[in-house]
Parts: sequence; structure tokens; C-alpha cells
Amino acid sequence: MRRIPRIPALALGVAATATLTLTGCDAAKETAGDIVSSATAAAASAAQDKMNEVKDGVKATGDVTAGPTSTDGDRTVAEITATNPKDEDADYTIMVTFRDADGNFLDSVVLNIDGVKPGESKTGTARSNRTLSGEPKAEIAQALRH
Repeated sequence: MRRIPRIPALALGVAATATLTLTGCDAAKETAGDIVSSATAAAASAAQDKMNEVKDGVKATGDVTAGPTSTDGDRTVAEITATNPKDEDADYTIMVTFRDADGNFLDSVVLNIDGVKPGESKTGTARSNRTLSGEPKAEIAQALRH
């Protein structure tokens, strides 16, 4: 019976453990990515569902602007301004999308700005659902005046 020297056997064991560990890390990264992707898709779907609840809304994306983003605690926020060009009070339901510097979708929220007087502006704050990394930008994805 031939014996395997202890050092090479130990090295083989360490290499096998390292391979399993690296494979485990890749699997963990993939799982984490899947979770984030799933949460992001769920936020987008929930935001669209909220927009679909608005009855008799008129497209009003041109009435609404998004200011620069900042952080508030662990969330990204942006001031959203609705300007009512009509001759009666209006309520706005606005879907705000947060994107990274490359334009990739990060999060989506729905904001209501109610009671905007004719010819006046009113602001509200869009707050991300989760912590966003980098320097996200807020965009008006959809706005309805009702």
C-alpha cells in the first residue's frame, strides 16, 4: 500500500475546501442578486398597481418635475413639484423612478400631491423603498392629474 505524503494530502484538502467555499460564495452572490432583482420587480409592480387605481386621471407628466436626490437616513429622497395649469384644484398621483448613473432601474415609488390650486405649485417628497447605492437620479415615470 502506497502512502500519500502528508503535505500534499493536506494541500489537496485545502484546495478542495477553497473550491467549495468559492463555489458557495458565487451561489450566495447569485442568490442575493436574485433577491434584490425580485424585490426591485415587486416594487415596480406595486407602483404600477397604485397608478392603475386612479380613475379618471389625465396624463400630466409635463406638470411635474423631479428635483435632485439626497439621502434621508438610509433612503434616497427627491422633492417632486406639481404645477397645476388648469382653472380648478387638482390632485396628482405620480410614479417616481430611481435610476443609477448608467440608467439602470433601482426602485419605483408612488407619491400623491393633493389640492394643488390653479396656476400654483405644490411639492412632495418621494422616498425610496430601500437603501440605494451610488448617486441615484429621480425621474417622473408617470403622472396623472385628477
